[in-house]
Amino acid sequence: MLSEWFPNVVMEDMWDATYETLYMTVISVIGTLILGILLGLLLFLSERGNLWQNRLINSVTASAVNIFRAIPFIILILLLFPLTDFLVGTLRGPKAALPALILGAAPFYARLVEIAFKEVDKGVIEAAKTMGAKTHTIIFKVLLPESMPALISGITVTAINLVSFTAMAGIIGAGGLGDLAYLKGFQRRDYDVVVASTIFIVIIVFIFQFIGDYLSKKLDKR
Repeated sequence: MLSEWFPNVVMEDMWDATYETLYMTVISVIGTLILGILLGLLLFLSERGNLWQNRLINSVTASAVNIFRAIPFIILILLLFPLTDFLVGTLRGPKAALPALILGAAPFYARLVEIAFKEVDKGVIEAAKTMGAKTHTIIFKVLLPESMPALISGITVTAINLVSFTAMAGIIGAGGLGDLAYLKGFQRRDYDVVVASTIFIVIIVFIFQFIGDYLSKKLDKR
């Protein structure tokens, strides 16, 4: 049906680009989830009055997070070329986009994680401390379970941003739907390809949003 609406679109190219976009998004979401939670934990626990209260660590972590959040993603990709080449061994293709995608999204998600942890009832944390619970117990038995719906909502928003980031990364050769829309669509003035790529990106966003909303409601105890 799509080929009837957009006769200039080669479906094999479209499916390959969709796979590349999904690959970049899913892998970077996993990396962002891990790094973002670690950074969010560090921001929260090192704050004044919390378990790891440390002004220096909190300031350094907050500064790093703010700096990476402030850098536009397209510029971040260029700045990370040396690191990308060292880690991946290439500057082209979906794998080459992963370091920039993760480092671009993790600081944003870390702030959402920090906010989620701050919304956890302090009375529950204090009760756990009173009963002699160690830090790792409080993290895994209190903080993470109590904030899980907010964490899921946060990673859903971040995943949608990452889909947009993959489209931007495609402009400099990372592959995916953004690359297809720009190289085979815009540069060749073939707007069927541009529109079809946009439709596929929107569908991917809706899928991530649906999954995120479902999991968040499922885990919400309220």
